[in-house]
Amino acid sequence: MAAHGKGERRPLAPLTLGALGVVYGDIGTSPLYALKEVFAGAHHPVPITTANILGILSLMVWSLVMIVAVKYVMFIMRADNRGEGGIMALMALVLGAQGDRPLARTLMLFGLFGTALFYGDSVITPAISVLSAVEGLEVGNEGLAPFVIPVTLAVLTALFFVQKRGTASVGAWFGPVMVVWFAALAVLGLVNIVQAPRVLAALDPRHIAAFFTANPKLAFLSLGAVVLAVTGAEALYADMGHFGRRPIQIAWFGLVLPALVLNYFGQGALLLQDPKAVDNPFYLLGPDWAVHPLVLLATAATVIASQAVISGAYSIARQATQLGYAPRVHIQHTSREEIGQIYLPGLNWLLFAAVVALVLGFRSSTNLASAYGIAVTGTMAITTILAFAAIDRVTGRHRVLGLCALAVFLCIDVAYLSANFPKIRDGGWFPLVFALVVFTLMTTWKRGRALLRERLEAEAMPLDPFLVGILRDETTARVPGTAVFLTQNPRQVPTALLHSLKHYKSLHERVVVLTVVTASVPHVDPADRVEMESVDERCQIVRVHYGFMDEPNLPAALRGCAQNGLEFDLMETSFFLGRETVIPKLGAGMALWRQKIFLALYRNAGSAVAYFQLPPNRVVELGTQVVL
Repeated sequence: MAAHGKGERRPLAPLTLGALGVVYGDIGTSPLYALKEVFAGAHHPVPITTANILGILSLMVWSLVMIVAVKYVMFIMRADNRGEGGIMALMALVLGAQGDRPLARTLMLFGLFGTALFYGDSVITPAISVLSAVEGLEVGNEGLAPFVIPVTLAVLTALFFVQKRGTASVGAWFGPVMVVWFAALAVLGLVNIVQAPRVLAALDPRHIAAFFTANPKLAFLSLGAVVLAVTGAEALYADMGHFGRRPIQIAWFGLVLPALVLNYFGQGALLLQDPKAVDNPFYLLGPDWAVHPLVLLATAATVIASQAVISGAYSIARQATQLGYAPRVHIQHTSREEIGQIYLPGLNWLLFAAVVALVLGFRSSTNLASAYGIAVTGTMAITTILAFAAIDRVTGRHRVLGLCALAVFLCIDVAYLSANFPKIRDGGWFPLVFALVVFTLMTTWKRGRALLRERLEAEAMPLDPFLVGILRDETTARVPGTAVFLTQNPRQVPTALLHSLKHYKSLHERVVVLTVVTASVPHVDPADRVEMESVDERCQIVRVHYGFMDEPNLPAALRGCAQNGLEFDLMETSFFLGRETVIPKLGAGMALWRQKIFLALYRNAGSAVAYFQLPPNRVVELGTQVVL
């Protein structure tokens, strides 16, 4: 078993509080809309009867137990990649174990589409969460209905605008606010359960069987709304590296699960007494005077939930770049203390535009709920599929038991996913189209980079004989200083080195051929960062290793070479980079339209200078044309 995340080495109490603020925001705000969508949604609403209420509540509580508690907390979180979780970390773990086997490509495609669905979730979560919270303004005062959309857009605009400032200053409040939120959920639910204690009968799973027996088709279709109660389950796994497994487990069993069950049962108790409360059962749990304070608290909770998803999108984008599935992007660090506090301006405003378009296009949380289920269930199913390939990590020695459990989980995931298919034409198409676009971009970039590398390698020369010949050639002029030539293949002559010789007719006194290697683990130990090979005292081959969650910093890595006898003075060092101009060609191994997409991504990719944190005044870029 891999080591736990970094978080588990820090004090347990603050980590548990932090997990409440980051991990559980999404699932913690589901009571705002989940039960309402079951009984009053636009798709196959369930009639409000005692048997149906008990059946739905039983489905919800046992979904929380089976999907979140058992599947994620007890099983999936064991499949950690050096303490890190999330679908891309799991994909890297699985691909590392599969090697070059044919199954690896299929698993890679599954993982990439799951990642793409996560981006669909990153757009839908802020829209539906904030919108459902602000819709509380309508409760008891229909005159405020016209203000729901403007207030929602104002909150979302402020949320995305402050991203560039980072969350360090307000992040300390996330945990305490969510503690208050979950306490409010529990109290509101408990007050109503006391008034109709017969609702507790829903703890008996036999009510699920009775519900499906009475109306199988409607019961199956209701799963499309019931699944909204477990949205955010993937966050438990994705944020494991920040907090560690144990704090997430403590927060779930100690506060989140009891609060959610009490609140859902409280809403059920309210519907048993007053079926008309189905218009907004969450806000009607409390007295009239509590509605507006609840709107403020719910808005704060949904902003926190949205922040966690947005930060997760930034992190996934950086991981995709490191693993070679996305072009380099401009990254701003918003905290001197936390390396994970990053801001991606381009991605931030793309997400903002998509979220605003969703709010204006769907205009209510009920309409948005149709789009939500597909993204959530699709990602959960893909995570389960990848977990099969990492079964030894998930269950250790209990392989057969683990396979049986994962098979059960996959059946549950497929059932929920299938129940959402009828919603595709009424909004469920959005996350699928969005994911398909992201998936196409990632696979196109990966394939385009592979083709580009093949073309460069076909024209390249072997490095060792070239260096030996050059070093022995006394006619080649030498100039003072050190030249670092970056290359993807450490065994072939860098294009920049060939062009440097061609144009300058000289070499530096010391030549370093440097390759950056991204491992399929989240972090590489600093002691293993640099690997050196000396051709002679004037020429070295250096490999710098990073994990897919590490921040590349080549000057810092080169300073670490001093312990191996290779010292760098950055003021005497020049960095030479190849800059290819790519020309599309029919029959190049990739469709022409995909080549054009790759060219657009390539031309707009972030600078290697900024990405590797090279000093700009010490960089020389030498260009060449490459025909795909």
